[in-house]
Amino acid sequence: MKNFDVQSFLDYVEENNITKVRVAVCDIDGVLRGKYISVDKFLSAAEKGFGFCDVVFGWDSSDIAYDNVKVTGWHTGYPDSKAVIDVQTYRNTPWTEGTPFFLADFDTNESSLKNVCPRTLLKRVAKRAEDMGFVPFFSQEFEWFNFVETPQSMADKGYRNPKPLTPGMFGYSVVRTSQNDEFLQSIFDDLKAFNIPLEGLHTETGPGVLEAAITYDNIIESADRGALFKTALKEIGDQFGIMPTFMAKISENLPGCSGHVHQSLWDEAVTTNLFYDQEAPDGISNLMKNYIAGQLHCLPYILPMMAPTVNSYKRLVEGAWAPTTLTWGMDNRTTALRALPVDAKACRLETRVPGSDVNSYLAMAACLASGLYGIKHKLELQPITTGNGYADLSHGKLPADLWDATQNMKNSPIAEELFGKEFVEHFCATREWEWKQFAKTVTDWEYKRYFEVI
Repeated sequence: MKNFDVQSFLDYVEENNITKVRVAVCDIDGVLRGKYISVDKFLSAAEKGFGFCDVVFGWDSSDIAYDNVKVTGWHTGYPDSKAVIDVQTYRNTPWTEGTPFFLADFDTNESSLKNVCPRTLLKRVAKRAEDMGFVPFFSQEFEWFNFVETPQSMADKGYRNPKPLTPGMFGYSVVRTSQNDEFLQSIFDDLKAFNIPLEGLHTETGPGVLEAAITYDNIIESADRGALFKTALKEIGDQFGIMPTFMAKISENLPGCSGHVHQSLWDEAVTTNLFYDQEAPDGISNLMKNYIAGQLHCLPYILPMMAPTVNSYKRLVEGAWAPTTLTWGMDNRTTALRALPVDAKACRLETRVPGSDVNSYLAMAACLASGLYGIKHKLELQPITTGNGYADLSHGKLPADLWDATQNMKNSPIAEELFGKEFVEHFCATREWEWKQFAKTVTDWEYKRYFEVI
């Protein structure tokens, strides 16, 4: 919602007997961390900011405190950091009786978290685009599995053998959507009421899999929608006894789940799509070519921002509808970057690397910053890949796991140039932590392979 009006908000609160609002920030893993606060507290916080415990950037997605980061920790005592409510993010939540909802970030010099907050980082990158004369328009699409489970039932089962919402492989199924019509109708309608309008919603290949394409908008609004989308789906699903998961790869026997990012740059008047050139044989402008070249050049050094978990790399394998090589193509779903010069309005680039487990703010910041890097340095675009992108190794492959990808980023002057030293240091430390938590765990695979035979 734009142009927030305090009086209209107060009128809504009074007419609907609302006494509280929800406020949330997005942590490094893309998880929304928030609280209920009274309306009076909100009005004060909206004007002056409010304290939010900085542990939200000092622990992982399981609330285990990092022991390798500087920005906060036992050494600082986990104090409050000043958060700023963005009143333009105002939404009313249909599934909680219209409770007002707001996003906050740490975009203030008074905050110790200003250099590591994902939303604040994206705002800085977006400002860089603005200073170059560009208005970035982005959107994101998500695939995800749905199970007839609850958090308690999954915990009781040890997170094994969840029951899919529907059986079998049935992509683009009209039958499957009608069989779960009430759930899908609620997704479409409630999200629209929550200001996350969808362009489309359909089944994908896999038991209980859905895909949604979120309507495009300016980059900050689009990242807000991406971050809110996953939490909203979990809350909507809970009403139907359905548990969505946004893991990038749920099983080695099933396709992974994507979080593709679509992007274009427009002029300052937002009347001309600068990616499109009607005089060019392929419809792609030189600016778009520089942008694509920048992403390809930077991808090996910023990959953890698009593939942030150990599980992300189980999706990035050959023949699984996810890229493995540093390639681009024209409407080619086997390459890392898919150019879509449809027409003057819809010409865009689809970055196919991100999975559904991605933090939308960081994925979009990575896409935009690397594209701007290509424009700034006038990078020449490598030859197009036609046919099977998995077989085109002429420009290299993506790092194969989170550890290698993180070491590339940690030691890259490019990453530091794009995102700042403090962010890169903190983010890479969190990814190293993530890898080490996995590395010390004894898995089911090890039991099955070694328990009897070795």
